Amino acid sequence: MARLESVSVERWPVAGSFNIARGAKTYVDVVHCVVTDGRHRGQGEGTAIYYHGETAESCAQSIRVFAEANPTFDRETVNVGMPPGAARNALDCALWDMEAKAEGAPVWQLAELPEPRPLATAFTVSLDTPAVMEAAARKAALTFGLLKCKLTGEGDRDRIAAVREGAPDVRLIVDANESWRGRDIALEAEALAALGVELIEQPLPAGDDAGLADVRSSVPFCADESCQSARDLPNLRQYQAINIKLDKAGGLSEAIAMRAAARRAGQKIMLGCMLSTSLGIAPPFLLAGEADWVDLDGALLLANDRAGGFVVRDGLLQPGAIWG
Repeated sequence: MARLESVSVERWPVAGSFNIARGAKTYVDVVHCVVTDGRHRGQGEGTAIYYHGETAESCAQSIRVFAEANPTFDRETVNVGMPPGAARNALDCALWDMEAKAEGAPVWQLAELPEPRPLATAFTVSLDTPAVMEAAARKAALTFGLLKCKLTGEGDRDRIAAVREGAPDVRLIVDANESWRGRDIALEAEALAALGVELIEQPLPAGDDAGLADVRSSVPFCADESCQSARDLPNLRQYQAINIKLDKAGGLSEAIAMRAAARRAGQKIMLGCMLSTSLGIAPPFLLAGEADWVDLDGALLLANDRAGGFVVRDGLLQPGAIWG
């Protein structure tokens, strides 16, 4: 059993600006917590799901309230007693980290996962004008072989045509961030397919998923905002893939369950993240080796990172020594 040692909110600046259909971010606030069993300590990080109304401070307060009601706890207590979200993610991952230290074995062994290895991650091209996105793609393609482009509905074909001009040889995936309501989705998808796009994330708002039921597309659709935890999967048959993010799911424990449920349903998997430091990337990285797409660039988009964090070398994301 563990107890909460500390919880705090930290602000990390973004390198430049991170732009999506809902707005721009120049920093990210994360909740950081430390747990202990009296001998060993573990740490975890969560990034608030802003479209759920979470903030880093509200997540920190949720952790404090839980710890006051549960002076000692374990992963089962946390996953039963807290709802999915960034607060539970931070606590769940901190407990995994503490258990690894207590057992003298890495988390991937405790969770019966494959040993992590360097792998390719997508790098995000923020939403902007076609010319700016072309320049960003040209620069990113010097290091990354897979780019993820943020879209907004209007003018998306021009944006991706420009990105393809700037980066003719990279793989491309796109994230519509729920912005394609009222558009001919099949037509948009086929236009992007012609430009080599291989995956389209969340074209319609969460809750409007039935609008994809009769859409025929050669490009698979991936549920992001519509897929929060394993309980959502039975209602997402119109998606060929799901995006697993630990901050949505509420921790590594739930993410492992989501991965198993998706495989049983025949759906492909993207391992994604919010903006975060490498402490937030380390837990999902353990699942990335078996994912169909990996999008764990959250720490790479920051102006600086925690000591011992992830680095990119020879185009591959290299495991850090920060957690687990």
